[in-house]
Amino acid sequence: MQKSKFTAESPCRADVFLSAQTGLTRSAVKKLADADMVWVNGVSVKAGTLLKVGDEAEILIPDPTPIAARAEDIPLDILYEDEDLAVVNKPQGMTVHAGAGNYEGTLVNALLFRLSSLSGINGELRPGIVHRLDKDTSGLLVVAKNDRAHLALSKQIAEKTARREYVALLEGVVKEDGGKIVTQIGRDKKDRMKQAVLPAGEGRRAETDFCVLERFPRNTLVQFSLKTGRTHQIRVHAKYMGHPVVGDPLYGYKNGRFHLNGQLLHAFRLSFSHPSTGEEMTFEAPMPAYFSDVLDRLRREI
Repeated sequence: MQKSKFTAESPCRADVFLSAQTGLTRSAVKKLADADMVWVNGVSVKAGTLLKVGDEAEILIPDPTPIAARAEDIPLDILYEDEDLAVVNKPQGMTVHAGAGNYEGTLVNALLFRLSSLSGINGELRPGIVHRLDKDTSGLLVVAKNDRAHLALSKQIAEKTARREYVALLEGVVKEDGGKIVTQIGRDKKDRMKQAVLPAGEGRRAETDFCVLERFPRNTLVQFSLKTGRTHQIRVHAKYMGHPVVGDPLYGYKNGRFHLNGQLLHAFRLSFSHPSTGEEMTFEAPMPAYFSDVLDRLRREI
């Protein structure tokens, strides 16, 4: 068992706060709270308890259960590895971890074959996974090889000291050179497969910075920087701007002109402090060929 303590810096639900601090899912935090393994100021509480500024939240995390996902010999682009972590360049089309009806061919299956160890905080189907990318989004992920590194990296993401930067090709011409998008994001009330921008007081706060890199007659190349990590955040915010990501089958146009297998969204840069040494580390992954081929075509058409 591992007991961890965190201080709330703003009002928040206990499960939301502890999920962000530890990397556990909210459902996992709820299970621990239901088992009297979550405390606020020394008192056992439920997952939905509201924290005030300065409250001390504690959580007892059980020792990791045996990893159940099966190792598979799948090609994997590992940019960096040491005893605490690995940085991986995930290809488009690869699911990060197993889910309902999908237990093979995932990044986790490949990691189990390539790496000697993975953190067990997120359970037997998501070992090592600190943050995720959508199946059809390519690019950089940091993977934790032990629980101490996992907690440290999750804390950086929660406190916005880790930096995740993306490049995307959007439909239409974005007029602004840059800006910040701040909304509430939650489950779409009409389509449970989607996330959506919700009214104030609903969903969870989502913040994204953007900067235009290049404009074309019918498209715009944009750099995005995540300040929060909501499901489908960039894709939802791009749609909210009125400029969905090119090739996005869920939030974009149904009949794309580039005949793509998924959205042109790539996590090209990842920065964080090493959990053991404190060294500032930055990694970059080149744009996939199918993405750069589309840009080359657009430049020829100008």
